[in-house]
Amino acid sequence: MTVQQLLVATVASFVVTVIIGYFLIPVLRRLKFGQTIREEGPESHQQKAGTPTMGGLIFFASIIVTTIVLAFVFDVWATEIGVLLVVFFGYGVIGFLDDIIIVVKKQNEGLTSLQKLIGQIVVAIVAYFLLQSVASFDTTLALPFIEQPIDLGIFYILFLVFWLVGFSNAINLTDGLDGLVGGTGTFAFGAFTIIAASAGYDSVALVTTIVTGAMLGFLVYNKNPAKVFMGDTGSLALGGLIAAVSIVLKVELLLLVIGIVYVVETLSVIIQVTSFKLTGKRVFKMSPIHHHFEESGWTERKVVTTFWAVGLLAAIVATMWEVM
Repeated sequence: MTVQQLLVATVASFVVTVIIGYFLIPVLRRLKFGQTIREEGPESHQQKAGTPTMGGLIFFASIIVTTIVLAFVFDVWATEIGVLLVVFFGYGVIGFLDDIIIVVKKQNEGLTSLQKLIGQIVVAIVAYFLLQSVASFDTTLALPFIEQPIDLGIFYILFLVFWLVGFSNAINLTDGLDGLVGGTGTFAFGAFTIIAASAGYDSVALVTTIVTGAMLGFLVYNKNPAKVFMGDTGSLALGGLIAAVSIVLKVELLLLVIGIVYVVETLSVIIQVTSFKLTGKRVFKMSPIHHHFEESGWTERKVVTTFWAVGLLAAIVATMWEVM
């Protein structure tokens, strides 16, 4: 794809996302699909109660429609796009079911952890078998500083399931502050756009640049103070998609750098839970770690802009490492 086509796709998804948000947010308000805030969360977040959630539907629809239309307009439709959309749609549906149960029951519990996990695993397995029809797909895994990649063979399906489930939950954990995932997602998918385009993966580049534009469009409504939250509908879909992108591009472990914010957020929860169960003591004032900084006196905007800066730096470093 040309740079002009990528820019057109980015702007198109941005505009479509903004338009959908303009009409959908009032509908979510009228339906009283407000966010239920956890009592154990930061006290400052209680004022956010009632802010419309399920805002992920805004970019969910934008990304799917824009991708399908432009893939045929630019004549870059390929099996890879189908795989990425299946993952995005599948994880989005799981998140939507979780969100709708919460807003209908007016509680902070939707699907059970087991129900979500089973759904995530099923979608990942479907993605694996779809990927087998992609000519360039292989089961190797490249490791840093090791010239010869490791062929996982049939065990690659276990890695793929772990990767998709892990990163969908990682972004879900990160989505706790206004604009945090929207900003870091912009940088992460933007980095993958450059990597995909440089490697000749035009179909993947189209998807990632469309997601980049959609994230920017969503930030119009999700930046602090947020007018809408993405909910699990958006966070699970984005997490599954970004993991799938790294797999299709065969730069799986590079996602650990590009998505460093999501990795650290997840590790903070694991460390907190493990420490408390083993010693009865907490390492952080609150987890995920963005709440720790809030409890330490940082304003929400300071936490978000700092994490954005980390995400941007990581995206630049990873892109230069892969492209140069």
